[in-house]
Amino acid sequence: MIVTLIVVCEVGFWVLLAAGLATRYLLKMPRTGIALLLCEPLLEVLLLVVTAIDLKNGADPSWKHGLAALYIGYTVGHGHRTVKWLDGHAAHRFGGAPRPPKPPQYGMARARHEGRVWLGSVTAAAVASGLLLLAALYVGDDGNTDSLYGWIFVAWRTAGIHGLIALSYAIWPRKAPEGAASAVPARDPEHVPDILVRRPSKDEEQV
Repeated sequence: MIVTLIVVCEVGFWVLLAAGLATRYLLKMPRTGIALLLCEPLLEVLLLVVTAIDLKNGADPSWKHGLAALYIGYTVGHGHRTVKWLDGHAAHRFGGAPRPPKPPQYGMARARHEGRVWLGSVTAAAVASGLLLLAALYVGDDGNTDSLYGWIFVAWRTAGIHGLIALSYAIWPRKAPEGAASAVPARDPEHVPDILVRRPSKDEEQV
């Protein structure tokens, strides 16, 4: 039942997200759309309650409970970023807002972006670990809690691997292709590369 509920929560997440964005931008009902988006955390609460009830009724802790904790942690760590990204594109497509900027692709800017995404994985591992520890304490010495502690290791191993990948962007930053020009934010014109500065014409120079 736990695995089925995880699938239901995942499907429900995307259904609520689509309904919230459609209501907000297509039906021009922003408050109702936000209300639908705010209902998404209730799916994780439902999954948490059902998992606790399952353990309370004598179910042996297993990989299903660990997977439920990881799913909740992932939603907490990365759900907001996913919703924000899709909301930005929906606002551009249906609300006339500017196109959301793409994440940086090169240099230390890309490394910082990857670092922020990795912090979401750290948050996910921390939330999952907290839930698994609470579940182990809830079960106590009467049940086998080895699988729950094993999933804590899985959560932090995953975050560690993601951290190494994010760190690689700082150690070996990607370089932009030669000849590719990118806009450089600057306060003064002299800080802008010459290629981005429009040269005055001869008539303008004579004025």
